[in-house]
Amino acid sequence: MPKQTDVHFPADHPTAAGHFPGNPIIPGAVLLDSALTAIAAAEGSPPGPCRLRAAKFLHPVRPGESMLVEWQATPTGAIAFTGSVDGRPVMTATIMTGSVTS
Repeated sequence: MPKQTDVHFPADHPTAAGHFPGNPIIPGAVLLDSALTAIAAAEGSPPGPCRLRAAKFLHPVRPGESMLVEWQATPTGAIAFTGSVDGRPVMTATIMTGSVTS
């Protein structure tokens, strides 16, 4: 069963002014970083090195919205997670945790 947590992006989020003026969205890199930070906090550990295996951005996330992040470990040791806003999928990603040297 996936674990879950919420990430809220305030209406005055600093990326909103420049990404994109008149039609603001939260950049994908911010979505990923926010999801990984929230997962680490929910697991009770600091964010550590990881390798992004895959990521897809399915729908824009707007300032003022909250994203539900759901995650679970895979049989290969990766962490697969999704983000959704109001039940609509907005992101999927998979990471490998640990060393990123190779």
